[in-house]
Amino acid sequence: MKYSNLFGKTMKDVPHDITSASHKLLYKAGYIRDSSNGRYYFLPLGLKVHQKIQKIIKEEMDSAGYQEIVTPIFHPIGLWKETGRTDSVGFELLKVRDRNNTDFVLGGTAEEMLVELVRKFQISYKDMPFGLYQFSTKFRDELRSRGGLLRMKEFVMKDAYSFNISEEDFKDEYSKMQKTYKKIFDRLGLEAKMVDADNGYIGGEYCHEFIVESDVGESQFLESSDGKYLAHQDIAKFSRGESTLEAELPLKESNSTESPLSKFIKGQVFKDEKGVFYAVYVRGDLEVNTVKLAHLLGVYDISEVSDGELSQLGFTHERVSPFDTKGIKSVGDISLKFVKNGYTYSKDVRMYSINVNYPRDFHLNMIGDIALVPKGALSEDGKKLLIKNGIEVGHIFQLGFHYSSRMSGAQFVNEKGKFLPFYMGCYGIGIARTLATVVEVHHDENGIIWPDSIAPFHVSLVALNINDKSVKKVSDTLYNRLSDLGIEVLYDDRDESAGDKLADADLIGNPVRIVVSPRTIKDGDCVEYKRRDSNNIEILQLDNVIDRI
Repeated sequence: MKYSNLFGKTMKDVPHDITSASHKLLYKAGYIRDSSNGRYYFLPLGLKVHQKIQKIIKEEMDSAGYQEIVTPIFHPIGLWKETGRTDSVGFELLKVRDRNNTDFVLGGTAEEMLVELVRKFQISYKDMPFGLYQFSTKFRDELRSRGGLLRMKEFVMKDAYSFNISEEDFKDEYSKMQKTYKKIFDRLGLEAKMVDADNGYIGGEYCHEFIVESDVGESQFLESSDGKYLAHQDIAKFSRGESTLEAELPLKESNSTESPLSKFIKGQVFKDEKGVFYAVYVRGDLEVNTVKLAHLLGVYDISEVSDGELSQLGFTHERVSPFDTKGIKSVGDISLKFVKNGYTYSKDVRMYSINVNYPRDFHLNMIGDIALVPKGALSEDGKKLLIKNGIEVGHIFQLGFHYSSRMSGAQFVNEKGKFLPFYMGCYGIGIARTLATVVEVHHDENGIIWPDSIAPFHVSLVALNINDKSVKKVSDTLYNRLSDLGIEVLYDDRDESAGDKLADADLIGNPVRIVVSPRTIKDGDCVEYKRRDSNNIEILQLDNVIDRI
């Protein structure tokens, strides 16, 4: 490809609201352009990388025995009603109605569609296990799309689904997909850690995220100092300390307290998606984890109430005390079991209650693990927990019977002729997010540094002083010979300054840069050879550089 013919050139500046490194570099280098919020055009350079990522994923999924299909992007809403997910997904469903008054949702995930497809066939145990996958456009009406390709509303996902006879059969499948994902991310140049995570709206009992450490990542996870425990903040467990031998003192009132936050019993009020209110209590040095809280309560969504709602419930000056829950359901974190002679708000707004002990002095309807892991916490086996941020590039789920038990006919016939539900799993990778993650990891102050496996071109051929006939002759010869060998070359044949052309080559980030200039060819047909990930420049003869490449 001659750069003069390429659609989409580099730019020196980016809009002020672009902040992440991947967004800036992909925009400046001519890989993407924004459409409406959360939706992007992939320009020729960007699409080449996108397609190479898909190719690697396809090769590994095929190798794992999965078969590729395509499902429609519009899903009959009746399928989502079968599984009860019309109001329980983590994003707003976009609903449409066709001329026949049939209602559809724009697919954000495709579990129902795959079950619908499979139940159209008479599946025998002899046909199992089997796995299907697709590359399909997903739409999720995210409340906060940001970070360029890191959080989008519209994107291509590789989503795969396995159908197994039993839980035991599935465990082998799940292990196989763990290894498959590791191969994929290794080939993409990403060190992805497999982290215990929350199934959320997908359903099932357990899952794992594949997370690449990055400061811009929205996935916060905990890793023990020995590296043996990795868990997403949404589900991570930690030690609250041991029971103290401190004797319980008599409960009394005081107008002040000098006790530390770790002895404070802090209250907040939350409500679920149905408008039911809950008084929630944690130790003062901890914060409520709403994902854990929702799981404990068995609800889909939980959020803190507004000041107005708090006032309507009758709480005074936001003083939510376990002694006065206003008759709403009360929930506490297990940390309260370890608070001896603590303190909290008294019913009298001028006073504190001190020497407060649970369960001696107040009652809770429920108690469980509902706290975020704080900085400096220890794991349950005493190891230091490190809080890290990263980008989720893949997610694998155990679904079990979550869908097959809800959708009629999602069954196979066993060896005894009995109909049994499928035991399922699903496995996703967002292509654009993965592409952006590669850039977040592989870049420097000058631009992108693509791994060889997914670079848009293997070589950036830069002709300095293209109007020099000797330079053009050597450059054209090299371009043609490399192209004939099947090597992808981006040939910068523009009549631009040396500084601009070299800067553009670094910005675009192809693995190898070849420079042809009057200086390199004055003593024979030589060129400069440089790897993008190295500062070392070699002067090589034309034949030698072709052999090297």
